[in-house]
Amino acid sequence: SFLILQTFDFLELIVGVGFYLFEAFVRLLVQPAWKDVEGEIVLVTGAAQGLGKLIAEELGHLGATLVLWDVNREALEKTAKELRSTLDVRVYAYACDCSRRTEVYRTAELVKREVGDVSILVNNAGVVTGKYTFTEAPDNLVDRTLRVNIAAHFWTYKAFLPDMISRNHGHLVCIACHGGLFAMNGLADYCASKFAAIGFAESIALELRVLQKEGIKTTIVCPYLINTTMFQGCQTKWPSFLPVMDKKAAAKRIVDAILREKMYLLLPSSLYLLMALKRYTFSQVVYMQSPSKQNCLCIEVFKSK
Repeated sequence: SFLILQTFDFLELIVGVGFYLFEAFVRLLVQPAWKDVEGEIVLVTGAAQGLGKLIAEELGHLGATLVLWDVNREALEKTAKELRSTLDVRVYAYACDCSRRTEVYRTAELVKREVGDVSILVNNAGVVTGKYTFTEAPDNLVDRTLRVNIAAHFWTYKAFLPDMISRNHGHLVCIACHGGLFAMNGLADYCASKFAAIGFAESIALELRVLQKEGIKTTIVCPYLINTTMFQGCQTKWPSFLPVMDKKAAAKRIVDAILREKMYLLLPSSLYLLMALKRYTFSQVVYMQSPSKQNCLCIEVFKSK
């Protein structure tokens, strides 16, 4: 009977894999329609500038209420004022250091009282320090990287996910990086934080599926280099195959993935090929995609992507 049970489980696995492969193939051919986000409350961390600001702007054009978080109060207020003048939606701004658990919880309670329940959470805030090897990197900068790039996701999910679960409605967006898929020289702490962010987002997606909360979606974004201040000065070895992306184009692709409820988005599309090759030619693929650094990645404070 044990052998029969094992055989049944194996056949169930094969059928399940076949079904999901077929489903994935169909999704490639038939793009799902955009969902309506008008009136949804969207919270974007690291929204004062760069990619976070552009993602918020794109969603604002579609009628979403915007809640902007950033550690840089001055830049945040400037962005909020600009978006209020160009968008016909409500825009709220809250200075918040997402790496500090108590500050996240306190600010989240303010948002719930003053704005309402967040239904789309975009974890975009990030920090990178790239002028040191791992053994030379100051401990405080390594700690900062881990607290901002991964621990902050724990606290924002803890703050907003329970309400999404109770309503079975929401969307969790993790803006990771290709550094969460491939190792990069000189960025051990950064890559570790991004690998962790992807694993965390995937695990939460699985939890929600087991809980049968199909109304809560998860999108994981892994871009290569984007022309924002975070990677200012970085160059790509293969500009035709792995180009440095324009931040406006990247924001549009990310918002499209959110609206189509895609679970994964790799930018540019050539990263999908590299992921397929990674298993068989690890060192060569990792070396090939690693960006060149020329006086870049010297950031020791929060930078919105």
